[in-house]
Amino acid sequence: MTRQMVMVGFLQAQNCTNLPCSWRHPESREDAHSADYYQDIARILEAGKFHAAFFDDRLAMPDRYGNDHVHTVEYGIRATKMDPLIVLMTMAAVTTRLGLASTCSTTYFEPFDVARRFATLDLMTNGRAAWNVVTSVNDGEALNMGHDEHLPHDLRYDRADEFMEVVLGHWDTWGDGAIIVDKSKGRYADPGKVKRLDHRGQFFKSRGPFTVPRSPQGHPVIVQAGASGRGQRFAGRWGEVIFAAARHREAAKEDYRAVKAEAARLDRNPDHIHICNILMPVCAGSKTEAEDKMAIISRLPLEIDALSLLAEALNFDFASKGIDEPFTTKELQSMTGMLGIRDGVLRRAGKTNPSARDFIAFSGRGQVDSAVVGGPKEIADTMEDLFSNRACDGFVVAATHVPGAYADFVRHVVPELQRRGLYHRDYAGTTLRENLHLPRPAVGAWRLSQ
Repeated sequence: MTRQMVMVGFLQAQNCTNLPCSWRHPESREDAHSADYYQDIARILEAGKFHAAFFDDRLAMPDRYGNDHVHTVEYGIRATKMDPLIVLMTMAAVTTRLGLASTCSTTYFEPFDVARRFATLDLMTNGRAAWNVVTSVNDGEALNMGHDEHLPHDLRYDRADEFMEVVLGHWDTWGDGAIIVDKSKGRYADPGKVKRLDHRGQFFKSRGPFTVPRSPQGHPVIVQAGASGRGQRFAGRWGEVIFAAARHREAAKEDYRAVKAEAARLDRNPDHIHICNILMPVCAGSKTEAEDKMAIISRLPLEIDALSLLAEALNFDFASKGIDEPFTTKELQSMTGMLGIRDGVLRRAGKTNPSARDFIAFSGRGQVDSAVVGGPKEIADTMEDLFSNRACDGFVVAATHVPGAYADFVRHVVPELQRRGLYHRDYAGTTLRENLHLPRPAVGAWRLSQ
């Protein structure tokens, strides 16, 4: 089969998109807390044959900057955060093929609970669910969930490895065909096809039996976004769709090779992992029109947006230093959140001790300088270059405003990609796995590569 792009819509169940200034755009809808807002997005994404809508999430508003939430609320920097699983169900009600992916943390929830939530979502959507596995990033989340501080980076991933074993173990305890519903004999299900997990490990104990049978796609698709070395090892072991955020082609190719190599080392088929790089398109019918749109968008970000998001992501108070004052080596080492961001800034800045202003310039957090601006040809050229050079298998499309940015992409770019044969014209099947061309997992298959 000819290789084609995977397309995912990058969403937040909050007052803005992943771009905190998006709510300031004159064309952004103002009802981000309504079901109709998300249902409108869902219809647009399905019309564009997107594989999935993907919800990022945090368990706290950004309040690491100055250890206060006042700036977050005042400037609308991801100030509100709803439960994305519930939001997804409103989107499921108006779609039939669009995949539905939600974030849920392995650090602050129990494996049985997560397994049941996503298995239920999978059944309620006829096999369209995906779970984005995260380990969470900062002390604000810890404090909200009853802990004094966030776990160290690598320990979070060690815990997450066992978390995955428990979740997948529970999903495997119901065999295919276990439900009988034989009214004449009074038999609802075959007990020989349902077992207990009885897991006892370093971090978790979970007995079972699990309470949700397998879905049409077997079990939810696993999404992951690890960027650090430890995160990439986790992604290579478990991920089926990998969210990447490389800002340049060569860096993307390097990360692509690393994750695929880790999967191959574990005897996983690298073709069964789709690495999707973030894309912020500003598109229109022509390049000139797109540049006019970008002129509006470029005026929206504020410096506080970037500082707040950097403090949140790196679990470090960026207000503790002057914006041009270099961080000490000790301070850089004390950053404990998304270490891929820190390491990327060090690499791109070429400085041993960058300042907060360097972090703003080289991380892209809260900014729009990485946007791809153009008409259908220019946007498609950029995407084709990354895709054809094996820097990614597809894209996570981030919106500068809602719903217009998604609608522009579907109206202008999708037809051009389809004309080039880079993107499908219709869904391949009914489940997310079918549409991603991923095999339906046999019971216990994941254990073979462990």
